Amino acid sequence: MTRRLLLSYLGLAVLVLAGLELPLGWIYARAEISRASQSVERDASMLAEVTEENIEKGNLDALPDVVGDYATRTGGRVVVTDRQGVVLADSDPSGRTGVSIAAEPDVARALRNQPTVATGGEALSATMPGSSGTTVRGALRLTYPMAEVNARVHRIWGALALAGACILAAVALAAFTLARWITRPLRTLEAATAQLAEGRLTDPPDTTTGPPELRALAASFTHTATRLQQLLKAQQAFASEASHQLKTPLTALRLRLENFEPHLAPRAHGSLEEAIGEVERLSRMVHGLLALARLENSATTPEPVDLDTVIADRVAMWEPLAAEQYVALTVTGHRAGRVWAIPGAMEQVIDNLVANALRVSPPGTTITLHRAPGAELRVIDQGPGMSEADRARAFDRFWRATGSHHDGTGLGLPIVRHLVHASGGTVILHPAPGTGLDAAVRLRPVTDAGSRDAGGRPRTAPASVTVR
Repeated sequence: MTRRLLLSYLGLAVLVLAGLELPLGWIYARAEISRASQSVERDASMLAEVTEENIEKGNLDALPDVVGDYATRTGGRVVVTDRQGVVLADSDPSGRTGVSIAAEPDVARALRNQPTVATGGEALSATMPGSSGTTVRGALRLTYPMAEVNARVHRIWGALALAGACILAAVALAAFTLARWITRPLRTLEAATAQLAEGRLTDPPDTTTGPPELRALAASFTHTATRLQQLLKAQQAFASEASHQLKTPLTALRLRLENFEPHLAPRAHGSLEEAIGEVERLSRMVHGLLALARLENSATTPEPVDLDTVIADRVAMWEPLAAEQYVALTVTGHRAGRVWAIPGAMEQVIDNLVANALRVSPPGTTITLHRAPGAELRVIDQGPGMSEADRARAFDRFWRATGSHHDGTGLGLPIVRHLVHASGGTVILHPAPGTGLDAAVRLRPVTDAGSRDAGGRPRTAPASVTVR
């Protein structure tokens, strides 16, 4: 932003200088040419009178001295002709006298008593008739080189350019100082925003420098960030305390219900078992809510994860439980390689997807973890599957499939979606071939591996949370 402000200030200064110096230089150049043209015309008129007088008196021998003396003093060239256009005198030694130049346009006009003043690229020329009244006795051409005039014009353009460069240097210095003063609070605010996004704010933005509006913005951000951190800490503290406070009464309630069993009639045992099951389901639901709250309150940066290693570890962990239900676990596809994921996310994602698949898989079926191209993992079961409407709502909290009789809490898939989205990926439910469900998780492959956060600290993975 400092560079953009500096360029905008310099651009504005260039426009102002161009609007002032270009017209000034052009006006000065035109004035110099006009003064030189008037001077040449005046000198040509005076010389024409002198030469006309000498021609009238027949004193032609004096003409070379007159034109030579003027040429020596001024550097111009003077050519004098008689009334027929024959050259009588030429200040240029290489010029030839006795030659007729009456055919040249300016000389022809002068012999008709019509003076001519012309401005060329390299010289100024004034051709005057040598006349007394209406009688033309000859013509005089005075040519003055433009080198000196052009030199003066170039000097003024150089002075204007030097002045413009000095002004631009001063503007650049002032603009850089001003831009740094303006953007300093923005840079500290950007750094503080990045820290807050990572869940911490150790360096609040500077509220002592910069424009008043930015100082007020930095102060407001600091107040908001402090309040937000306090609320997050309070929520995390509540989640931690509630986790311990709710476990004790739920455990006590279950024990009291179990203690009722010897004192109940046999026909009431079924209701007692259902009540105990609901208490267990409530315990899992509380555990899932607290886990989801902790996930949503944490701000973790994705890091490279070896997906193949995670898949192998989780399959080894779930295989004994799947074998008890006569369900096979298999891994297919090519190696997935390294993907971007927040610490511990893929362990929880695989655990929840496999747990859901195992819950609905009949004995003798297979749960497949397929590694598809493009850093995609598919968990495919051979259960009853879901309808299109059920798949559309499967990621809603506390939602369970229509006609479902299992004891799930409806929080497993919302946790999966939260972890995958936080890792920069997507998760979609598809119908599996035949029957069953195909949960496709697509992540970002690692192209430039890194294992540390923005501050250079190694990241640590949280404990895995499985919610059924």
